[in-house]
Amino acid sequence: MQHGTMASYDQPYPRLFNLETCPSQRTLQVPKSTVATIIRKWKKFGTTKNLPRPGRPAKLSNQGRRALAREVSRNPRVTLTELQCILVEMGEPFRRSTIQAAFHQSGLYGRVARRKPLLSKRHITARLEFAKRHLEDSQTMRIKIIWFDETKIELFGLNTKCHVWRKPGTAHHLANTIPTVKHGGGSIMMWGCFLAAGMGRLVLIEGKMNAAKYTEILEENLLQSALDLRLWRRFTFQHDNDPKHTAKRTKEWLRRKSEHVLEWPSQSPDLNPIEHLWKELKMAVYRHSPSNLTELARICQEEWAKMSRNKCAKLVASFPRCLEAVIAAKGAATKY
Repeated sequence: MQHGTMASYDQPYPRLFNLETCPSQRTLQVPKSTVATIIRKWKKFGTTKNLPRPGRPAKLSNQGRRALAREVSRNPRVTLTELQCILVEMGEPFRRSTIQAAFHQSGLYGRVARRKPLLSKRHITARLEFAKRHLEDSQTMRIKIIWFDETKIELFGLNTKCHVWRKPGTAHHLANTIPTVKHGGGSIMMWGCFLAAGMGRLVLIEGKMNAAKYTEILEENLLQSALDLRLWRRFTFQHDNDPKHTAKRTKEWLRRKSEHVLEWPSQSPDLNPIEHLWKELKMAVYRHSPSNLTELARICQEEWAKMSRNKCAKLVASFPRCLEAVIAAKGAATKY
């Protein structure tokens, strides 16, 4: 190992030789860390010569790796091209495969960014306070919550991958493609609710969904859904902060009915277990390949009725884990 004047020190050192007894840094003209490394090597292997190493030495230096890690830490969306420019300025190898290999060794991989609701500081604070406030709620309280939401279901709107067996050059043959239409081929709006005891009603929303339509749906379906599941009037009403939910007309209707409403943090679909039911409903519906909106609405009702009570109970039981995830993320987005 060539370390300036240290090349002549390939001989046994005194037993007590250490940084205190070795020649000074100025005398050797090498960094103190280099001297310490050589001493440790001698104590462990009894030599200062280069030892056999498995594999080819890395092309990218430790300095280059640290520079890449810093850049990715500052900007996770930085591209490989931009990272190549950084390495060129440092005089480091800049092949894309070299950069990718360095990231993989550090446990970093390029992945598609998840889409999450935009959260302001106010939203994050509200989410964190909500999670802390309701984490200790009893299971008895949670099973009395009726979860509400609306969703849009498109006729040809499920964005899923489909694998086919085909020969090279036949990618665009009719049998090997998925037909698409503009705007999903039309869509319907559905309102639904559920609680731990089972599925509530699913309603097709006809016309424009506003506060008047919303209170009409609640008038006809809220109490009846609770009665169907033998909850009577001992329940808590949950809905998000959509403008039609927080409208003066809706609040007045809830006040007249003396409904207990669960306060809800904005931009928090990850906390509402009904979102999982919507996803499962859409996947089940699209397996039937409905051909028109009337058939789409009919299949939605059929598949909604097939949802099991056990699934509903599990979703409600998972609510504390969602709250714990929000607390762990300090109010930021979670995996749910």
